[in-house]
This record gives sequence, structure tokens and C-alpha cells, in this order.
Amino acid sequence: MNQIVLALTTAIALATSASAHSKSEQTTPANEAVVATVDKIEIRFDDPMRVTAISLTGPDGDVEIARETGLDPVATFRAVPVAAISAGVYTVEWRGLSADGHPMQSSFGFTVAN
Repeated sequence: MNQIVLALTTAIALATSASAHSKSEQTTPANEAVVATVDKIEIRFDDPMRVTAISLTGPDGDVEIARETGLDPVATFRAVPVAAISAGVYTVEWRGLSADGHPMQSSFGFTVAN
């Protein structure tokens, strides 16, 4: 009986800690969106996230972006392209540390139309 109680307690603790990870709630541009221009890259999280790395890749390779948000945990991360972005398909990849200290990473993509 004690083993069952211990197993249930452990399962509940693991489920609770897994759900505590910060999640990306919304991005700008939206994932899979087709846009005319891109003046900012934003990622909004449900809990503060410390974004430690971010990259933007397009049809001609890496695109230079400047972070407007530092390394402090934030609910909204923002970066801006250094130069105008030409037409094509783009991917944003990011890594960070969630509010509970777990490493997180994800990506999203969008298309800039002619």
C-alpha cells in the first residue's frame, strides 16, 4: 500500500512540475503567416522566459537581428531585423530557460510575400 501511495505522489509531483514550464503563447509574425513586411520578431510566453539564443534564417541564410530584450526573464521577448527582409520563407529558432529553470527551445516560421 505504501508503494502505491509513493508512486501516486511521485506521478502527481512529476505532472505538476512538467506543467510548470513556460510555453510560447503567441508569436509575431504568427507561425505560418504570410506577411508583407517584418518590423519585429516577438514571442509571448505564459510565464517569464529567459531567451538565451535566437536566430532568424531565410532563403539566403542567416538574417541579422538585434535583441531589444536582454537576458532577464520576460513574458514578451522582442528582436528586430537590422535591415529590410526580402521575400521568402523564414524560420525563427530560440532557446531559453523557463521560469522553473528548465531549458526550452522551439521554432516558428513565416513567409514574406512579394
